[in-house]
Amino acid sequence: MTVIDWYFDFISPFSYLAWQKVKALPPATATLRPVPVVFGAVLAACGQKGPAEIPGKREFTYRHVLWQSRQEGVPLRFPPAHPFNPLPALRLCVAAGSTPEAVDAVFDWLWREGHAGDSVEALAPLAAALGVAPDDIGSEATKAALRANTEAAIAAGVYGVPTLAFDGGMFWGNDAHDFALAALRDPAVLADPEMQRVGTLPVAVRRQA
Repeated sequence: MTVIDWYFDFISPFSYLAWQKVKALPPATATLRPVPVVFGAVLAACGQKGPAEIPGKREFTYRHVLWQSRQEGVPLRFPPAHPFNPLPALRLCVAAGSTPEAVDAVFDWLWREGHAGDSVEALAPLAAALGVAPDDIGSEATKAALRANTEAAIAAGVYGVPTLAFDGGMFWGNDAHDFALAALRDPAVLADPEMQRVGTLPVAVRRQA
């Protein structure tokens, strides 16, 4: 059976929207493995800025994700501030085993209910509901596991979140979900000559710094 790695960060509202579709994948389709990662570290490795770090793009992104949520019928309420420090939420998820139930609970806390999640104290009610002790959230083992996830994602070529990865292919973004499903059902989607050609297209010009 195909194993799907789903890379995400709770800082990303598009990850929240994508999760609603990803978690609904039938178990017979594939084995899903949620992988929480630090988006900021991925951006740094790629030499990029996040959309919330660019004036104008930040405001557009917030409105766009709200529009997408309404189109998709997914309740979405922004947390009190954004961008926020996602490390406590990511570590809580890891400490809870990165299970679909834990992923669901953290996303709902942040993006469905609009709570803060940028400190262990802010997440205390959620941690208690998940049966995770505060000391476990900040433990060296939890921190090391999150670093390992992030380093593995970067090594695999992940450049953004959310990303679905399987059979050597990567599908980035909430709006790539249908593309990913098509390739999951039929690998020939990526095998036609033009799909192969654009993967090796030469670079004609590079922007000078």
